[in-house]
Amino acid sequence: MDNPGWHARRRAEQEREDSLPSRGPDGQFRPFQQVLPMEEAFIGGWNVSAAAPSSVPPTPPPKDGVYMGFPSSTLPPVSSHLLQTGYPFVNVPSTRIPSSPHGLRHSSNNSQLSRLTAVERSKSLKKRWMNPYLQFMCGPLLRYDTMDEHGVWHGAALIVTADAGSTYEPFPTFKYSWDPDQPLPSHRHHVHQGRSVDLGPHPADPTAQPFRSQTEDEPPQARMRRKRQSSGKRFITYTFWRFLIQIPLGSDEMSIQYSVNSGMEMDFVVPGRRQTMRLAAYSCNGFSAGVNPDDFRGPGFQSGYDPVWVDLLAKHAEQPFHVLVGGGDQLYCDGVTREPELQEWINHPKHEAKKQYPLTQEILTAIDRFYFNHYCQIFRSGAFARANSSIPMLNMLGRPSYIFSLACYNRHPLTLDDHDPDDLQRAPVFNAIGSRGYFFFLLFQCFINVSLDGVDDRPGAHPIKSLIIGSPGAYMPFPSHSFLTPVGPTVWVLMLDCRAERKLAQVCSLEEYKKVFEQLHALPNEVQHLIIQLGIPIAYPRMVFLESILASKLNPLVTLGRSGSLGLKGFVNKFNADAELLDDLNDHWTSKYHKAERNWFIGQLQLFAQHRKIRITFLSGDVHCAAVGVLKTLQKGKRLPALAPASDHRYMLNVVTSTFLPRPPIGALTMVSSLSTKRHRTMHHADTDEEMFPLFTKDTDGSKPKSQYIMGRRNWCSITLEHPSEELLFDIRVEKKKGHGETIGYPIRAPPPRWTPKMA
Repeated sequence: MDNPGWHARRRAEQEREDSLPSRGPDGQFRPFQQVLPMEEAFIGGWNVSAAAPSSVPPTPPPKDGVYMGFPSSTLPPVSSHLLQTGYPFVNVPSTRIPSSPHGLRHSSNNSQLSRLTAVERSKSLKKRWMNPYLQFMCGPLLRYDTMDEHGVWHGAALIVTADAGSTYEPFPTFKYSWDPDQPLPSHRHHVHQGRSVDLGPHPADPTAQPFRSQTEDEPPQARMRRKRQSSGKRFITYTFWRFLIQIPLGSDEMSIQYSVNSGMEMDFVVPGRRQTMRLAAYSCNGFSAGVNPDDFRGPGFQSGYDPVWVDLLAKHAEQPFHVLVGGGDQLYCDGVTREPELQEWINHPKHEAKKQYPLTQEILTAIDRFYFNHYCQIFRSGAFARANSSIPMLNMLGRPSYIFSLACYNRHPLTLDDHDPDDLQRAPVFNAIGSRGYFFFLLFQCFINVSLDGVDDRPGAHPIKSLIIGSPGAYMPFPSHSFLTPVGPTVWVLMLDCRAERKLAQVCSLEEYKKVFEQLHALPNEVQHLIIQLGIPIAYPRMVFLESILASKLNPLVTLGRSGSLGLKGFVNKFNADAELLDDLNDHWTSKYHKAERNWFIGQLQLFAQHRKIRITFLSGDVHCAAVGVLKTLQKGKRLPALAPASDHRYMLNVVTSTFLPRPPIGALTMVSSLSTKRHRTMHHADTDEEMFPLFTKDTDGSKPKSQYIMGRRNWCSITLEHPSEELLFDIRVEKKKGHGETIGYPIRAPPPRWTPKMA
């Protein structure tokens, strides 16, 4: 928003969006977003260029081991100087061209290639192409699942292909290899071929038949869905391919090389059998409506999305991460409201009529089309694509993954009338947006198709071994999907699904809590740390007073916003005319609607921690800033010293790492900062105190910060287990300068449990 004329252009675009679209000569609307198949050279998000190094910041390390065109085994020494983004750059004479796959080098004065025969030159410079050819729409994406008791790493890969341009005879193959005796980077030794699973046709195809599992006497082609034509209209189908991966871990970490149909070779790293994984955590990977991405694009970067991702990949190149933890909002899906088929519904002036608006097949197809196109576009582009195909993902659902979730736009009973406050959630069009958003989250981010995989999470029944299935969703035809998985012998991660079952007065059902705690109590005895990933912070400043003001039917700003007076139309949302900020506040654990459930949940975790002698740390996102909240034992009496954190079973950090892309509004940041110094007495009855931790004693440039408790810059978090202290280090990496990507660390440590277990 620093660009001249940005607001004017944005207003003009908004006016164009508000006008109803017209159909083309074929009777069809033009989609808001449409993606085309990828060229093979761009698979993974970056085209590996053979150009000589320039003065602009380097691109992220490509997945096939080549960095700026140089194989990693033949990289020249790293220069000590830094470019304008702060990243080390390879100091190579401008006459040098990229090395060949066999390490041969060339200069304008003395070419080794000229000494080779034509056949040798061909082998040295030949590119690897997929055979048979696949027309990629997205991928490869990697996902970590679990490590079993035999020391086997379980994960999966996902690719999405366009049927019309791909050859599926034979089925696509995913080959991966490693050498357990070689240090990083390793070379091929073992070769495995992953099992190929067709996750069904793209559901936006209106002619696709319901998925049918293959039986013993069915040919493999029975699982395929091809391009079809109907009534003179051309429908294109796509196929999701999931490959399950199993890797016996060795004593040391290993580099795993992989390829699809013998194409471009890429790699990821798995830990040693007794090693604790290095994690990289992030959230809010998108720009909200009204934010100009170019404002966050520093010199040399092609997109405002890339700078901080490049920083994460640079750290990954120094010391590889084993898991990429998506803490919610891995992409923003607000754009679904701009699809032409939805405009009549979006712009309907009467909110009651909008809730009764029928869900037509045309609207449902448009919703699916948007999610498919948007996921393909985001997950295959730039540095983010490089990350999710070189670091196995572990994701949970956040609000913007489907227009701020179903449960956020709950109509407050005082704002419109006395009807059921859940009526908007059950409105046909709105419900379909949320339900299909959850479907595509499971498909693209968890590699799960419920119609194929089922909802039975008993051992051996589901291909995803770390899965905990909860109760049916409150407003969607899917149960909750949580994940509990080890990231080392003494450290586990719980990804708690706080969306599927969510309602205005409920985050998770008692059934989901029951199943989760049953699994927690079954953790191995050697576990010392449990990281609980929650989309929303559970220890965070309260804004109940603002929540009450915005919800009041007497609020004049809401009244003016509904009438469109004084330019306040944007103050209320498009769906039920509530204050736009109210859904954010209602969504918080500290909201008055969720406070009782929050306090009960914390109390149950305290009992679990005390009984099992396990340190609990919360990891959260969503709020567009970095912060750390602290829960600890309340010492009643002024002269009593505070318990040492290591000896306090109630000592729980809430590490907040958000946002990866947009920065928070300055006004909201100022408000939260002013509330951060307040100590909360909500759980004093349970001997629990709560406060924010003053982590940011210096700003990123060394100056005095505006707040020691809240940092309103783009950030991500590195998580490692330190030895021999057994402390879990959370290093919040904050962008030094807007748009330049380079980060500075703000570390905080969760101590190991040092109390005597107490039986419940």
